[in-house]
Amino acid sequence: QVQLVESGGGLVQPGGSLRLSCAASGLAFTTYIMSWYRQAPGLERELVARIFSTGITNYADSVKGRFTISRDNSKNTVYLQMNSLKFEDTAVYYCQAFQPLPKRDYWGQGTQVTVSS
Repeated sequence: QVQLVESGGGLVQPGGSLRLSCAASGLAFTTYIMSWYRQAPGLERELVARIFSTGITNYADSVKGRFTISRDNSKNTVYLQMNSLKFEDTAVYYCQAFQPLPKRDYWGQGTQVTVSS
């Protein structure tokens, strides 16, 4: 019943921008910590950004100053604004909803981001 639907991925040139969206349904959105992960071919999945219910955020060092995570609780949606994109940002980006008490997590299907000239 729980669904995380991601959108906004695509092909962009280096230095360009994209905004990813993750629309959640079937869960109490405000109780969940929302995160964006990414996985490039041949590499392990890594945490990109995280936002708590209070609005507090965490970022991977590689994206600090370039990416911004936000959430709209009225729309049950989390966003990832990506600016100044680099070749190494190319990956499949996944949305995660995590609730520590009780411990539960859900994942989206992923959306491809390709940075190429």
